[in-house]
Amino acid sequence: MALVPLATKGNYFHIYDFRVKPGRGDEFVELFNEFDYGDNNPFHRSRAQVKDGVLCRDAADPDHFYLIGEWADIEEHRRIRELVAREIKPEFVQLIEGRGFVPTYAQIVSMTPQEVLDKSQQQ
Repeated sequence: MALVPLATKGNYFHIYDFRVKPGRGDEFVELFNEFDYGDNNPFHRSRAQVKDGVLCRDAADPDHFYLIGEWADIEEHRRIRELVAREIKPEFVQLIEGRGFVPTYAQIVSMTPQEVLDKSQQQ
């Protein structure tokens, strides 16, 4: 299987780093997936979403999660995030501890060119 770059230079990752209420990690995943896979998720309808996000669980702490996705436009992601918080209010958010569900945005400034990845697989 050929390697492919994880992301594209010039786009942005949204990176959420958060904890859920103690012992509620499995419930959080279930409620998150219910929203994420549902018809009521406006993130999936945006052309600014380059690659769908992935929810990651800390291998050493079952109540610690990361959500990472690639977007072409930070402002579009922010607009949708605020709409979801204000109007849709997904149930999973109630299980998050601390400052809420707000990401850090990071611009992708380097990626391995596809030809370099292809060459590495030929050796």
